[in-house]
Amino acid sequence: MKRIHNESGADSGESGHALEKLFTLAVVTHRYMERGLAARGLSRARATVLWNLHGGGPMTQRALATAIGVTPRNVTGLVDALEADGFVARGPHPEDRRATLVALTDKGRATVRGLRAEYDQGAARLFAGVPDGDLAAFVATADHLITRIGREDP
Repeated sequence: MKRIHNESGADSGESGHALEKLFTLAVVTHRYMERGLAARGLSRARATVLWNLHGGGPMTQRALATAIGVTPRNVTGLVDALEADGFVARGPHPEDRRATLVALTDKGRATVRGLRAEYDQGAARLFAGVPDGDLAAFVATADHLITRIGREDP
């Protein structure tokens, strides 16, 4: 097993090896996801907009910016591109004449359905043959790391 050594040359142990594997997993997972989205003409940011509209229904650009954690200016660019490609449409807000709602089009809904099906198939393919106990331990460890990193992230 390849071991990680710190600056003093000391072995960082299993936690260092685990961190190396985590970083490698992050890189390959990112590439895997980006390839799948690119095949549909999407970036991760654009797909995030579609997922949020699918889950939350039509919303204002300001609400969408808050939901995905970007600036209103950034969400305007995302919505412009998605609208140009036919994934979303802007329309009037039924209660506020000054506001505009962003909603999925038929193409956007079909795309989200396709992404969901690919997600489910990918999960089945990636974890095929992994014993249930190992998968449960992986999920528990991932939850622990997500919580810990979330606490350390300012």
